[in-house]
Amino acid sequence: MSTRDFIEKDYYGALGVPQDADAAAIKKAYRKLATELHPDKNPGNTEAEARFKEVSEAYDVLSDPKRRGEYDDARRLFGAGGAGARAGFPGGFPGAGGQPFDLGDLFGAAGAGAGARGAGGLGDILGGLFGGAGGGARARSQAASGPARGQDVETEATLSFEEAVLGVTVPLRMQSPGSCPTCAGSGAKPGTSPHTCPVCQGAGVTSRSQGAFAFSEPCRNCRGSGQVVDDPCPTCAGSGITSQTRTITVRIPAGVKDGQRIRLPGKGAPGRRGGPAGDLFVVVHVSGHQLFGRKGDDLTLTVPITFAEAALGTTLTVPTLEGTVSLKVPAGTASGRTLRVRGRGAPAKGRAGDLLVTVEIAVPARLTPAQRKAVENLAEEMDDDPRPEITAAVQAGGEA
Repeated sequence: MSTRDFIEKDYYGALGVPQDADAAAIKKAYRKLATELHPDKNPGNTEAEARFKEVSEAYDVLSDPKRRGEYDDARRLFGAGGAGARAGFPGGFPGAGGQPFDLGDLFGAAGAGAGARGAGGLGDILGGLFGGAGGGARARSQAASGPARGQDVETEATLSFEEAVLGVTVPLRMQSPGSCPTCAGSGAKPGTSPHTCPVCQGAGVTSRSQGAFAFSEPCRNCRGSGQVVDDPCPTCAGSGITSQTRTITVRIPAGVKDGQRIRLPGKGAPGRRGGPAGDLFVVVHVSGHQLFGRKGDDLTLTVPITFAEAALGTTLTVPTLEGTVSLKVPAGTASGRTLRVRGRGAPAKGRAGDLLVTVEIAVPARLTPAQRKAVENLAEEMDDDPRPEITAAVQAGGEA
């Protein structure tokens, strides 16, 4: 991502959030848009694919506090209402002879080669301003024609409750840019090869003078690659990249939560010109379970017991995701009480979560004559008032 991207692209607008949106609002907007625009839900829709990439790029910047701060600083200094406009030059700062020049030309090559996740702050911006045709231009030439990091890729995986808690290895089928299989990424038709650009002599950038400054920008003849393809590959139209469907096997760690975004380094799109591969981000969706719930790293379970078991105490056999355990219910346990079985929850760093078992007294809807008689006899024997405060309040109200 170049410094020019920081100045020209409206990441807040891409996500549809205000500039003062907090991290939660940004994440919510991104998840909604990513779900709607994901390539798996819009096969063949190039417009949705482009928007998906735009939304992913915006979230990549705005979700990182440091990069978001750098983006905001760059926009304030050089964007709409920035220093040039405040000085009375709506089109930018004045150049030689009083003619305005475009800030995009000024920063055209700044940050090239930083990769999809690399973007400098104000130090990089000012470094591009005063780098001229010297060391800064040479560095940008190397970046333009050297290895380039592959794009980050995002996909989704839906797991069962057990798979999310215990971990699972899953195959993921996804579409992402990759080296063209016909030309092996060269962009040239098989049997031919690219040649050095005659305009920039393979540097990938050209320099021009404007007043007291010298500025570098990507070579327009070779688009910054340093090479020219005379006979383009028919498969990729000379780009060297095609959209490819691939299946990879991914290990999802134990204990992941619904909505969690897992980063897998080096599993994204392949790099160009020998550069490293990008990263793969997997957004996890977890299905519900008919028995268990989850609170953080703890699992929850509700178990019905009889009045006799609650009053006299008992030992229950309760299920877990990996077998069964015995749980002692003390005598006199009230309905709704939660008992803890340590270490039988979701795996976590340091210590696994617990299983929280809530017992509820099951009241039969119908009683046999013998059962009714037994309950009536019990009620006569248990003459203690279980709700003295309520009884006192009712009596006080009656006396008033």
